[in-house]
Amino acid sequence: MPGTNRGGALRNRALTAAAAGAAALVVLTAPAAHAEGRGDIRITKTVVDHGTNVIVGTKKTVEFPVAMTIRDNSGIKKVSHVSAFNTKNGFGPVDWTGTRCEKKSATTSVCTATMTIHPEWIRPYGEGGIEGWNANQVAGVWQVNATVNANDRDYWISDNIARFKVKRASVLTTDAGPEPVAKGGKLTVKGKLTRASWQSLKYWGYAGQPVKLQFKKAGSTKWSTVRTATTSSNGSLSTKVTATAAGSWRWFFPGTTTTAQVTSAADAVALK
Repeated sequence: MPGTNRGGALRNRALTAAAAGAAALVVLTAPAAHAEGRGDIRITKTVVDHGTNVIVGTKKTVEFPVAMTIRDNSGIKKVSHVSAFNTKNGFGPVDWTGTRCEKKSATTSVCTATMTIHPEWIRPYGEGGIEGWNANQVAGVWQVNATVNANDRDYWISDNIARFKVKRASVLTTDAGPEPVAKGGKLTVKGKLTRASWQSLKYWGYAGQPVKLQFKKAGSTKWSTVRTATTSSNGSLSTKVTATAAGSWRWFFPGTTTTAQVTSAADAVALK
């Protein structure tokens, strides 16, 4: 388990024990926006993962940066605390593994914290004895808290300096046939949408989701949406279209607050 959200500046922290023999889980009560400290030091800008969503699957460790622009008239000494967690339930199974500060001027530095998350750190949140709780509830909108220090001993404890989304990874497939197809004939385009479960550490079909079928004519670079289909109870897709030209077919899922956007690999179909 990670050393999640360490540092004395973080308030409202409680520990929930996991199953016997497992490491303790850090449970945080997400506070309202709040800041306190001394002097003129301030975090003026925060960008999480270069402005993108943090996508977590079922096996790989994911690292993402939190870049903070910090200003003080004496210059910046260090970042002494960084944490991140879900705004609704306060769970944040991430490890702050270090910070690198780059001086931009006498008064301003950009300090980038590295945060690490692993699917196996999320899973125990669904096994900790909380009735009705599922580890997948860790997905959604998260916030960042941080404490920063200046050379003149000014400090600033900031809650909610940025918000971002942690999403479950998704996979989408496409299979069009028959290949080749007669011009004007019917083509069946199938596929399947699955997403990571942090409860089971496997991928499962994502039911009831609108997915766009797209076509690109041979020799073109432009994709056009032909229609939208809805995934079945096991995440499957199937629709029939008329083949008017040779080209490639693919499915596109725009994503949700908790599940990543994904585009399938294209399947090229020639005409007879």
